[in-house]
Amino acid sequence: MKNRFVCMFLLATVIYTLFSMDCLAQQDYQKPQLDNPDSWSVILLPDPQNYVKYTRNQPILELMLAWVEEQIDPLNIKMVLCTGDLVEQNDQINPGLDGDLTSEQQWVFVSKAFDRLNGKTPYIIATGNHDYSIDDKGIRTSCFPDFFKVSKNFLNKKMMVQNNRNEKGTQTIENSAYEIKSLNGKDYLFLTLEFAPRDSILTWAKNITDMEQYKKHRIILLTHAYLNNKDQRTSGEVKWFRYLPYFINGEVCKSERILLPASNNGEQIWNKLVHPANNIELVLCGHISGEGYRIDTNHLKKPVHQMLFDAQSMGGGHRNGNGGDGWLRILEFYPDNKTVKVKTYSPFFGISPTTYEHAWNKDAKNEFTFQFGESEK
Repeated sequence: MKNRFVCMFLLATVIYTLFSMDCLAQQDYQKPQLDNPDSWSVILLPDPQNYVKYTRNQPILELMLAWVEEQIDPLNIKMVLCTGDLVEQNDQINPGLDGDLTSEQQWVFVSKAFDRLNGKTPYIIATGNHDYSIDDKGIRTSCFPDFFKVSKNFLNKKMMVQNNRNEKGTQTIENSAYEIKSLNGKDYLFLTLEFAPRDSILTWAKNITDMEQYKKHRIILLTHAYLNNKDQRTSGEVKWFRYLPYFINGEVCKSERILLPASNNGEQIWNKLVHPANNIELVLCGHISGEGYRIDTNHLKKPVHQMLFDAQSMGGGHRNGNGGDGWLRILEFYPDNKTVKVKTYSPFFGISPTTYEHAWNKDAKNEFTFQFGESEK
């Protein structure tokens, strides 16, 4: 009888402890909200390729975009940015070991996933290396223009003020600029550049930053590859590979990496475009798994914030994982026009009280504040 009483007491204690911990976790959880009700926000979506290439992972990207749609008003979202690598392969009909879908199926899915935001908020998507195919001379082609046209979202069309041609000579939004005026009294230009932008594209972008009409704008630059997870700008020759028409043990063969002509790495983008510009104050990128951040001054001694965010290796990796655990970033722009609060959140974990405790990443690399500054000249 005594042993039975002890067992019942221990069981009750365990149940009470677990219940208390669950209640505590739910009480500690705070749903995403603005620190200041007069702030506005940008949502940064990291490379989605590992959600897109597996049928099993695709619902996580759909959940993330459904969450963005739901938060447009509560978080006063003015722009959604995606760092690129929308698909794993641009033009393959046999995916090999990297996914279970053809390239066309991947493009169709990711295009439809972003349709949820059409007419509700503007969104800008950078093109990543996986979004391109190359020939033996390194010349790029992509299905991106077939699935992401400026007419797809009338808000994008309304805000687009500049665009250029891709490597095929076709007018696309791979290199384009979008203007939003008077966000708490400040004008913004969102400028997106292709993966490893060509020299001609950097010249075009520099000419835009020099235009009198954008002299007082704050420019946010989005490009796929720029910073690494050691807080250093990328360097070295930019190369990519071709898929070969051979499969060995079920895996597609790849060529040796081929130099992309007239392409630029992160350090070159800094030297040719960002540093000489008067008004590029924030650079956002993906491409390399992890987080990175650094601040340098441009030629006017004005601070330029540079940020890497890529969660594709979270959640188990690129072949066996779920695509990235649903992580995204909320950039809150305070009404003082100087302060930006960066928060890292997962709608995937935040959807259920069972996983609330995992919904925020609050370490120093994932939650921090920075401030735009004035020129020292």
